[in-house]
Amino acid sequence: MKGVQHGKRLSSSLSTLFKFNHSLSLLTSPWSAFQHRGVKVNAIHLRPGNVIEKSGRVYQIVESEHKQRGRGGALMQMELRDVDNGNKVSLRFGTEEPVERVFVEEKSYTCLYTEKNSAFLIEPETYDQLQVPLDLFGKSAAYLKEEMKVRLQLYDGRPLAASVPKRVTCIIKETQPPMKGASATPRYKRALLDNGLTVQVPPYLEIGEEIIISTEDDSYLGRAN
Repeated sequence: MKGVQHGKRLSSSLSTLFKFNHSLSLLTSPWSAFQHRGVKVNAIHLRPGNVIEKSGRVYQIVESEHKQRGRGGALMQMELRDVDNGNKVSLRFGTEEPVERVFVEEKSYTCLYTEKNSAFLIEPETYDQLQVPLDLFGKSAAYLKEEMKVRLQLYDGRPLAASVPKRVTCIIKETQPPMKGASATPRYKRALLDNGLTVQVPPYLEIGEEIIISTEDDSYLGRAN
């Protein structure tokens, strides 16, 4: 009888330990079912690109603006995109109103090439290929080129947003030559890059030079070495 009772206690202990470890794994696993349910945050802390759930629908925040209503208090005016059908809606939230933020997965891909309105990517570990709209990259789509490392945000396996590196190397294709005899040297001049964008660069830079550009604001950061 002692052996049977000891076996029952051992079985009970192992069961408890298994449940504890299983619960712990849900808390620590980066994309567990627990985390996919999201977390409540105040609306003022939400940013464009975040994904939220409202009235049973899942939305991605496109734009968010803080507005003051005088004595009525502040609010957040948001433009949202429905993840399922792509429709855009505008909603208002109180700055301290709790909103359910949904966690998304972020993965690294390599750009193979772009064609028309699509980018063709490959997952470097599994070699799975993916075609996504260039719109996911926003204005940064102009910087896409072969073998560039990009980041994708996915919800239930569906791409929601994409981003390029914050710093990229570009080549000056056209720019004004140095102005001889000018009384004052201009601080910046316009330059056409190999990706078709026009940016402001220092006046001493010439055609064919490789330069580093910030993809966040299209600003010149320096020469590429």
